[in-house]
Amino acid sequence: MRRVLITVGSTKFDNLIELVLGEQMIEVFSKHGFTNVVVQCGNSSLFPEWVDPAALPIESIKSGVHIHVWRFKPSLEEEISNADLVISHAGSGTILDALRKKKLLIVVPNDTLLDNHQLELAVALGEQRYLVAASVSTLSETIATIDTVSLETFPDHDRAAFRAILDEEMGFL
Repeated sequence: MRRVLITVGSTKFDNLIELVLGEQMIEVFSKHGFTNVVVQCGNSSLFPEWVDPAALPIESIKSGVHIHVWRFKPSLEEEISNADLVISHAGSGTILDALRKKKLLIVVPNDTLLDNHQLELAVALGEQRYLVAASVSTLSETIATIDTVSLETFPDHDRAAFRAILDEEMGFL
């Protein structure tokens, strides 16, 4: 039983939400062993016909896949911890949370945002092999090959290094 978490943060990412809740993508998840799909849809407003946005959060079973859709929670920490795969918009907080928890991560930048910083971050971390960068149009193929991808382990958080930089900048050293 494998679990995938899809998250779009607080933004509106209709293209990704429509895709991951669509019949074809649910079949892709099922084919690759994902029996639980958890979708944090944020402020998205376009959904497949079977999803009633007024009824969120909802749970359903499609093609043998248990699907749970909701807008927001105070924290994604537990959801990320429970996921075998995280598919995320390229928000830096979500990326860091998933990488620090050593989760397999596919990042899909939201190209509808004004400042395309998400694409820059996804490309940079993808080039360093910490995650796999994809697009809405390539996500299905990316999921199909995700188990064969060899990624680097993201370095552990080093609080001492930050403290040293701060001390130096403040003139304490």
